[in-house]
Amino acid sequence: YRDAVIYQLNVKAFYDSNNDGYGDFKGVTAKLDYVKDLGVNTIWLMPFYPSPLRDDGYDISDYESVHPQYGTLEDFKEMLDAAHARGLRVITELVINHTSSEHPWFQRARHAPPGSPERDFYVWSDTDQIYQGTRIIFTDTETSNWAWDPVAKQYYWHRFFSHQPDLNFDNPAVLEAVFKTMRFWLDMGVDGFRLDAIPYLVERDGTSNENLPETHAVIKKLRAAIDAEYK
Repeated sequence: YRDAVIYQLNVKAFYDSNNDGYGDFKGVTAKLDYVKDLGVNTIWLMPFYPSPLRDDGYDISDYESVHPQYGTLEDFKEMLDAAHARGLRVITELVINHTSSEHPWFQRARHAPPGSPERDFYVWSDTDQIYQGTRIIFTDTETSNWAWDPVAKQYYWHRFFSHQPDLNFDNPAVLEAVFKTMRFWLDMGVDGFRLDAIPYLVERDGTSNENLPETHAVIKKLRAAIDAEYK
């Protein structure tokens, strides 16, 4: 499907069906004929998940639900079915480099002991002096890619804002959790994913920590997991 004509859609800013000031999935459903008439065949949805919304929803606190501002999972499914009925495919945003610091995984990691499976869901260090060759993306707000966590009593790694800790893709359990999320949406009928912030998945000291071979290996595993089970 390499010739898709894609319409990027921010649910929050698209169409407000209940006059609460925010776009919602019922609003998207109501305007699908308009989208179809634009000549597109695919909708790419920006993040719509539960989130503190400190980074426009790219700070996800629950990968398998819908932010209440935008409606319910049932509203999402109704929109998905209505899109498919019009020959439109739907791609969602898979943001897996980091989560919100409010995600239960991170809260669990902070309170778990160092070296535990829970702590190892994220990237921790006793020092902020490793990975020194890595650029800071948001130089206007961040002075380091490390942030001290007073609960964990360690530094955690973040390529974006300090409220977006990076997941640890050297931990196989993290990849399994991502597969679970992918299957959740694919089983519902989602047609594909756009991978956000994908160059930064894996860290290796002495590198720029971007586009590493280990990151490409993770992407290949994601692709293989889809190909094995879904058309």
